[in-house]
Amino acid sequence: MITLTIAGSDSGGGAGIQADIKTFQELGVFGTSVITALTAQNTLGVQGIFPTTVQFVEAQLKAVLEDFNVTAIKTGMLFNSEIIECVAATLKNRGLPLIVDPVMIAKGGASLLQQESIQALKNKLLPIATVCTPNIPEAEVISGRSIHTEQELFLAAQDIISLGVQCVVMKGGHLAGDKAIDAVFIKGEVPFVLETNRFETKHTHGTGCTFSAALTAEIAKGKSLQEAVLEAKKFVHLAIGNPLNIGHGFGPTNHFAYRQLEGKCDVVCH
Repeated sequence: MITLTIAGSDSGGGAGIQADIKTFQELGVFGTSVITALTAQNTLGVQGIFPTTVQFVEAQLKAVLEDFNVTAIKTGMLFNSEIIECVAATLKNRGLPLIVDPVMIAKGGASLLQQESIQALKNKLLPIATVCTPNIPEAEVISGRSIHTEQELFLAAQDIISLGVQCVVMKGGHLAGDKAIDAVFIKGEVPFVLETNRFETKHTHGTGCTFSAALTAEIAKGKSLQEAVLEAKKFVHLAIGNPLNIGHGFGPTNHFAYRQLEGKCDVVCH
C-alpha cells in the first residue's frame, strides 16, 4: 500500500512530514510526500517558516500521483489559501480517501496556517475529505463555536460534517479530566467515544500528525473507519506513553512504541 502526506517539514523530526513517514513505515505502508513549507524548529519552538511556492507544490503532487498507485492521502500544514486550493483542485475527482489534519498552531504556539486560509479549508478541502481530525481549538475555529461541554463538542462536530466531510474525529486532549477522550462522528452512524488513560507528560510534540498519519495508513490498508480510528488511537497512545525523553522542550512521541509493544493498548470504546 502507498500513502501520501502533504505537509510541512519539521527539522526537529517530531511532527510534519518526518512524523508522517515514520508512522507510515511503522504501520507497513510506503510513504510518499509533498512538502508545503520548510520549518526551522526543535522541541523549544518554531524559529522560522519558509513556504513552498504553489507551483512547486503542484509539481510535487503531479510527480507522485502520475507514478504511484496511492491508496490514501493526508494533509497537515498547508500554510496558505493558494496551497489549499491547489491541493483541493488536484485531488477533487480522484476518489481517494483524504484525511485532513487541520494544522493551525504549533505546540510552541507558532501559527502554521494563515488566517485567511480558514475559508479555503472549509470551502475547498473539507467538502472532498473523508476524515477531519481537529483538536478542540481547531474545531472551535472551523465551527465558530466555543467548546467546553459534551453538547458543544457534538454541535461543533455536526457543523464540520455539514461542510461535506464524511467523518470527524474530535481529539479531546485539550479537555480537562484524567482520561484522554476522542469523540468520533461518522455521517449516518451513531457517534462513539474512544477513551484511554491520560499521561502526565510534556513529550507530545507531533501527536496530531502521528494520529492522522496512523489513521491514513490503516485506511490505506482497507480498514473500516471505525477500525482505522481505533488502531490510530492505539498507535498514538503508545507513542505518548513511552516517551523518548529527547530535546529540552516539548519532546517528540515515540514512533517505535506500537511495533515494539505489538500494539498492546487498552482503549475503551463506547
